[in-house]
Amino acid sequence: MSESPDRTPLPRSFFDRPVLEVAPDLLGRTLVRTTDEGRIELRLTEVEAYAGAIDPGSHAFRGRTARNAVMFGPPGHAYVYFTYGMWHCLNLVCGPEGEASGVLLRAGEIRHGADLARPRRRSARKDAELAKGPARLATALDVPGSLNGTDVCAGPDAPLAVLTGTPPAPSLIRTGPRTGVGGDGAPHPWRFWIAEDPTVSPYRPHTPRKRRLDPARADA
Repeated sequence: MSESPDRTPLPRSFFDRPVLEVAPDLLGRTLVRTTDEGRIELRLTEVEAYAGAIDPGSHAFRGRTARNAVMFGPPGHAYVYFTYGMWHCLNLVCGPEGEASGVLLRAGEIRHGADLARPRRRSARKDAELAKGPARLATALDVPGSLNGTDVCAGPDAPLAVLTGTPPAPSLIRTGPRTGVGGDGAPHPWRFWIAEDPTVSPYRPHTPRKRRLDPARADA
């Protein structure tokens, strides 16, 4: 029996395109996380594009490091990073190998396996909040740093996979500045989301960190 069209895994060629094509095309796709505990399926509702060497907001803007090496390809792999000393975030690598770019998965609707996600997200007041934000998404799906570099095109039973799903009508796709990105990367309208979806996270502009004033060096 053949798979339902919306259950078909996305091929590597889907990710082997410019990041600004891949990012909005990921909306409505089904992200699958499989663990020993079971399977969680999430419909992607919000993403952000990061374009490597031409994007000051990207981890890869200043070149390859041990941390960002996965971003340089091949496409169709997970880039998982640790942030604020507490949380992991999940990205999907795209574009030609050697040209670092990726899509941050910011939010989604858990359509299967919410019973597995709820204990990991006890502060969520309702299921729409389980994966409402990139760190919440990674926490709800139990995405540790060890999944960095995972091939998401390896098949539906891999630890991470992306299925065709049901993309929204183009009229429902919105775009705007990326959350929390400052500097020269701030104006880029590279955040994409599904309009009026309750799982989409609120936009927050970049807020510069205030430097602590050293009393010994303060002007009198």
